[in-house]
Amino acid sequence: MKKVLVTGGYGLLGISLVNFILKKNIKVVILDYKKYSKKKSFFLKSKNLIIEKGNFVNYSNLLKIFKKHKFDGIFHLGAQTQVLKAYYDPYDTYQTNVVGTLNLLEILRKKKLNIPILYSSSDKAYGELKKKYYIENDKLNANFPYDASKSASDIICQSYSKTYNIKVGIIRSGNIFGECDFNIKRIIPETTISILKKKQLKIRSSGKQKRDYVYVEDVSRAYYKVFVKLKNTKNKLLIYNTGSKYNLNALQLIKKIYKILKVKENYIIKNTSKAEIQNQRLNYNKIKKEIGWQPIFSLDYGLIKTINWYKKNINLF
Repeated sequence: MKKVLVTGGYGLLGISLVNFILKKNIKVVILDYKKYSKKKSFFLKSKNLIIEKGNFVNYSNLLKIFKKHKFDGIFHLGAQTQVLKAYYDPYDTYQTNVVGTLNLLEILRKKKLNIPILYSSSDKAYGELKKKYYIENDKLNANFPYDASKSASDIICQSYSKTYNIKVGIIRSGNIFGECDFNIKRIIPETTISILKKKQLKIRSSGKQKRDYVYVEDVSRAYYKVFVKLKNTKNKLLIYNTGSKYNLNALQLIKKIYKILKVKENYIIKNTSKAEIQNQRLNYNKIKKEIGWQPIFSLDYGLIKTINWYKKNINLF
């Protein structure tokens, strides 16, 4: 494996995964619609890192990237990830998350490129939890705009694999957290930054929504392991959940961050969020059995590393 494409390489998972792949001495081409100068310093300094400015929603733009580079595979992480933004602007969310994914699959189909694509799905693709936890064979049944965009893209990926024999991997993760998360609407960045700036935290949700929280370094390792298996197996479609044993509600997580930072709790519950799934939990026995992956980092370890990163880089926010 010589060169891979990573969409959304400037995101939380993107930065971690790109650095993980660079350590394997593989060339990485990042495709993102902006060149974030303040984020570039968080990548490993490597001659194998190539940054291309472009938008995968624009098919002709994407085609130029594939004419310029010969890839051995694709990690498709790029997406509009904000639930509230999806509620108020579903069209843009579907354009980015669904059409963007479709564009990549169409290039593979039309150009007959025999390379694997690993799609970053989500636990939200399952919809509201109606059992103890979700397994990979459960029906995707999302209702809200963001969740439906992940369901739709997930199903389209499966369709292209089954119909056109494209090698597709799909990973449905719980709530990923860690260093280099610039999405300050997420619960851990927002809470940490509010505390560090001595501001009252305004909790948009009821605080009761439960999620799996999985540290980004664990997820990066899972993505790489699944990709390698996908590349080396005859199977055309691999689907895995990556969850964790840490299933907390939002308020429990917020209180934990206050405790780690040793400051008095200062928050108000606004309960103004829209289109939020209440409960999610993933079973990850399949990936543990077939690939040998399971999360190795504790919640406290990941939170402490993440909080220390925000302390060091608070001037960026």
